[in-house]
Amino acid sequence: MLAPLVNEPRDYAWGSTTLIAELEGRAPTGRPEAEVWYGDHPGDPAVVPDGRSLGEWLSSDAAGTGAPQRLPYLLKVLAAASPLSIQAHPSKRQAEQGFAREEDAGLPRDAAERTYRDDNHKPELIVAVSDTFTALAGLRDLETTKRLVASLGPAAEPLLGHLSGMDASTGLSTSAPDALRGTIAWLLSGTAQHDVDAIVAAAADADATEFRAELDLVRHLNDVYPGDPGVVVALLMNLVVLQRGEAVFVPAGVLHAYVAGLGVELMAASDNVLRGGLTPKHIDVAELLDVLDPTPGPPPVLRPTEAGGVERFAGPGISDFALLHARVSADASAEIALDGVAIAIVTSGQLEVVGVSSGEHATLIPGVGVLVTPDEGSLRATGEGDLFLAVPGR
Repeated sequence: MLAPLVNEPRDYAWGSTTLIAELEGRAPTGRPEAEVWYGDHPGDPAVVPDGRSLGEWLSSDAAGTGAPQRLPYLLKVLAAASPLSIQAHPSKRQAEQGFAREEDAGLPRDAAERTYRDDNHKPELIVAVSDTFTALAGLRDLETTKRLVASLGPAAEPLLGHLSGMDASTGLSTSAPDALRGTIAWLLSGTAQHDVDAIVAAAADADATEFRAELDLVRHLNDVYPGDPGVVVALLMNLVVLQRGEAVFVPAGVLHAYVAGLGVELMAASDNVLRGGLTPKHIDVAELLDVLDPTPGPPPVLRPTEAGGVERFAGPGISDFALLHARVSADASAEIALDGVAIAIVTSGQLEVVGVSSGEHATLIPGVGVLVTPDEGSLRATGEGDLFLAVPGR
């Protein structure tokens, strides 16, 4: 079976006023349009043609097709005009424990101070659809970060001291992850504001050729979130500029923040977020530090595998989801085998898709998706356009 899907864009303040409208070929509304959700997550489920939510459709019409009553993933189109909050997501175990703890405490699920809105983890990946997509992802190699911080001069010496990670009881340097965790704890503690302001002021005047892009971003972040400690946390993170078709994968505990651009995002079906700056919203510092993976390293760029003209983006060890991408043209149609329930969208052009088992047809244009039940086996696409398919992982 094929079930067409639509949804309205979510109007988060960081959303672009133009990118989703341009993608869908319509006039902008004048309001920020940040995300379009194609899934059954109760926070904003997609809608089938008769007006029911996708969740309602799955629990009734999809019976006997092999489709689950709840999808394991959530597919989104994301359009950022200004930076999202710095954030990390919990592991499955952390999410289950945190959700149970807040439920037992009687904290309303829509409360501003609520952290765990469900009991699921939220690994995620995003593929750039715009020409470039800018993000912060993961903590940079510590020695490189120290070199960046040192370029800011005397005002950054307190930050450099925390990054050096001396253990007061032994006088010895701590590990790089411990030094980074301790530095983030200090920056978000509320006691470091004077140093935060001094570091940001120093970054505004700095001229370090090696780190020009990072310093330009810090200035931009401070324009959007003046005085926010997250501006300095961003100094510790990898700056990633994806080209169209490139991706990053963010596993549990990894700090990240999307900055600007249009992308297709796929994640486990969860809305659990631990914030770490660049936001007026609640920040639970202790819980963030508990879920944080402070291991430094290179940007978590995700390389796809390719078979038969279809790219497959999949996070290591993630069974919830994978994202398939195919470029379909008049002389290069696609037939894609499906292993489980799928959601298909396009980001350019127009495609006719056919469920190979049932013969059911659907027309895909940007802004319209389709759910494909497992009994179809495969999906055939003709026309011209960029096709993305969310599927279960392996």
